[in-house]
Amino acid sequence: MTVAPIELPEPAGRTAAGSTRPGRTPRRREARWPAYVFLTPWMIGALAVTLVPMAVSLYLSFTSYDMFSAPHWVGLRNYREMLTSDPRFWRSVLTTLKYVVIAVPLKLALALGAALLLRRLSRGRGFYRSAFYAPSLLGASMSIALVFRALFNDGGTVDKGLSTFGIHIGGWVGNPHLATYVVVLLTIWQFGAPMVIFLAGLQQISPELYEAAALDGAGPWRQFAAITVPMLSPVVFFNLVLEMIQSFQVFTPAFVVSGGNGGPADSTLFYTLYLYERGFTASHMGYASAMAWLMLLAIAAVTAVMFKVSRSWVFYADEAE
Repeated sequence: MTVAPIELPEPAGRTAAGSTRPGRTPRRREARWPAYVFLTPWMIGALAVTLVPMAVSLYLSFTSYDMFSAPHWVGLRNYREMLTSDPRFWRSVLTTLKYVVIAVPLKLALALGAALLLRRLSRGRGFYRSAFYAPSLLGASMSIALVFRALFNDGGTVDKGLSTFGIHIGGWVGNPHLATYVVVLLTIWQFGAPMVIFLAGLQQISPELYEAAALDGAGPWRQFAAITVPMLSPVVFFNLVLEMIQSFQVFTPAFVVSGGNGGPADSTLFYTLYLYERGFTASHMGYASAMAWLMLLAIAAVTAVMFKVSRSWVFYADEAE
């Protein structure tokens, strides 16, 4: 006697090839609409505040536009002028690169040092963490930049303090060789945000690693180089990328310290300050838009290179598994 095979119905969401995928039932579709409702304000904001202005800026970068008359299409003229016949553009690039190369490593080093000290504290950690983080809450505000300008101006507190030790430098703000370092010091002073991130990363490192290293005779510096740095490398890379992107866009401190003109002798002519000058002071908005897009491409390129290079020195714990 032969028994006919029983054909079972195909499970919902299973294709003929045997792969599974979630079935799009009416109930699942109805469950999605709250997500779209909550995402709608963000999508409207992204479209109106980010995507549309970016598209308009890209178009204006190929035009001659003074904000008072209709844009006139000029093609690549703004980019050619920028790269071949504008010496102030290249001075702004070099000033910005100098600032990034000096400020970012110093800020991260100070943040890491403070995080290492806070990790060893058993009492008062919360107070010191809040005190170190407080300057970061202020951000690069106009008021803080004005305070630093007053401190480092001719006859200011720093000038008088150095004069008591026989060091007569004068005001840093008016010195072409020192004005950039006023902006650097203002940036370094606000090391609280990366410090908190470093502290969170340090707390994730197992104490057993340090105990095993100590049993093997490793001292504090050896433990730092062989355990702390490799285990903390993803956090270092994260902070490095964020600080690098922010440093390329520095504006308010440079504007206040220089009085809005990049002086003295263009020593504080940062890229964004020169972009502002060409766009809103000289009313060359097409040229300023071209500068903005070139900066976007430059930051994207530098970030891509950093991600490429990070494969050789960033260690992720799950890679060892």
